[in-house]
Amino acid sequence: MSTPDDIDANSFWAKVGSLAGEVPFLVDVIAMYYAMIDDDTPWGAKCAIAGAIAYFILPLDAIPDFLFPMGYTDDAGVVAAALAVVRGFVTDAHYRQAREFLGAKR
Repeated sequence: MSTPDDIDANSFWAKVGSLAGEVPFLVDVIAMYYAMIDDDTPWGAKCAIAGAIAYFILPLDAIPDFLFPMGYTDDAGVVAAALAVVRGFVTDAHYRQAREFLGAKR
């Protein structure tokens, strides 16, 4: 299982930057990232988020990401499942940070 310390921030931001405007659930992934690095988020929630983010950024998964757009359906499912578990810890402030990041990328 991934932990927050296992997530390479450079890999995460490189993947996010390459997909800005392409993947509709990207705002959720970024908000979850901000929740994961938030000191107020419990360790268990951070681990669930780390697992989902690791699945998102790793190149090997159930449906290869290069099969765009179908390659991201499995990632969307993993992100949605993790978000359902940690929803109470991903706050409006985290979503605001995510939207600000994406707005800066446009």
